Amino acid sequence: MPPALKVDQTAWTVAQRGPKAAADPFRPQGFFFERERSSPGLVVDSACILLTNRECPWHCLMCDLWKHTLDYTVPPGAIPAQVDFALSRLGGRPPQVKLYNSGSFFDPGAIPVSDYPAIAERVGFAQNVVVECHPRLVGNKALRFRDLLTPSLEVALGLETIHPEVLPRLNKRFELRHYADAAAFLLRHGVAVRTFLLVQPPFLGEEESIEWVLKSAQFAFACGSGAVTLIPTRAGNGAMDELRKTGEFNLPKLAAVERAMDLVLGSCQRHGRVFLDLWNLEQFSSCPLCFQSRLTRLETMNLTQEALSPITCHACG
Repeated sequence: MPPALKVDQTAWTVAQRGPKAAADPFRPQGFFFERERSSPGLVVDSACILLTNRECPWHCLMCDLWKHTLDYTVPPGAIPAQVDFALSRLGGRPPQVKLYNSGSFFDPGAIPVSDYPAIAERVGFAQNVVVECHPRLVGNKALRFRDLLTPSLEVALGLETIHPEVLPRLNKRFELRHYADAAAFLLRHGVAVRTFLLVQPPFLGEEESIEWVLKSAQFAFACGSGAVTLIPTRAGNGAMDELRKTGEFNLPKLAAVERAMDLVLGSCQRHGRVFLDLWNLEQFSSCPLCFQSRLTRLETMNLTQEALSPITCHACG
């Protein structure tokens, strides 16, 4: 069991890990196109680039992004080279680019500030650029990057949950006021905000987690977030696997994930967009007969922002 609210929480989390994969500082971890409903209500293509960089300093309990990170800051020019590599192979110039980097874009140990102009130049064809950042690293570097961009800037903040006991145990090391202050700062300077929330984080049961993901979404929208993305909590990073052994974490069932999406979309859609992260969603399903139908329903809800009738299955109910 990870120590709660103690200085050795980070050490416990790191101690549960396996080895890292090999990573090249001049090559991104991945890149792909995805469709997303934009804030004006249009379905647009997004080029998603998963950048390779130094590991995030926070070591969050549930994070598995460390597996493909470096132990050092990339050299100047490496991040623009990664963007070039991805865009040249993706082809096309979509209206939105997401630059995700296994941590915080405005952490200078991850993304060298000297590379901001070159990065901004390479994504200048887009209408909107999305990056991710820890709430406590939001500040003037965000404005510096914003000023270099031709597209608008949107910053994704990992709030995860507002549960007063669970959030501190995730080792995020921020308080709700830090999230609220970061969102207010960005909005005050013309930068849009989106928020990541966990569905069934550790230390919460299924019913309680659905209740709290709604409360967390309501809090995020009240702080001005224009979108929330619900992320089913996954195992596989070492720490979460240990918590499964002790019963302190259970992989969410697909039915619970669906209920969370239905509830948050139905309650909050007038405040902003609600998305469900569909990556590797099949791991939460126990019924191969209805999984594709359920996936298609959720994909459609992401794109239309409209609630659809639940799927019924003669095999699993």
